[in-house]
Amino acid sequence: MSGTPPDASAPIYHLAKAAGWTQALADGAYAGLEADRADGFLHFSTADQIAESARRHRAGEPDLMLLTVDPGKLPAGTLKWERSRGGKLFPHLYGSAPMEAVLSVDPLPLGPDGLHRFPNPLPDGAG
Repeated sequence: MSGTPPDASAPIYHLAKAAGWTQALADGAYAGLEADRADGFLHFSTADQIAESARRHRAGEPDLMLLTVDPGKLPAGTLKWERSRGGKLFPHLYGSAPMEAVLSVDPLPLGPDGLHRFPNPLPDGAG
């Protein structure tokens, strides 16, 4: 089931492996993680969702990068907002993310608790 996002112009965020980002730089587009490809879409989160997504699905994983993406620069019709965890709407990209849509890429170091340390505030592409 799809829905309408709360703010369609706000950046969306993806947890990428460093090696996947390196490959994207060579390919000219980001195709996602193996789990994304298996699901048929790239998993994104909003600013309010990304830390919980990392905690639930990527805790303890080294070499993660936070991709900040401008949804307005994604190919038309490829971004769908679908219900997921707890019935909340999550952005899912059905296709690759072109490089011009990626606003920033930030490393996500692990803290002593095994959780990732996010930039504070999260990048918004405004700078």
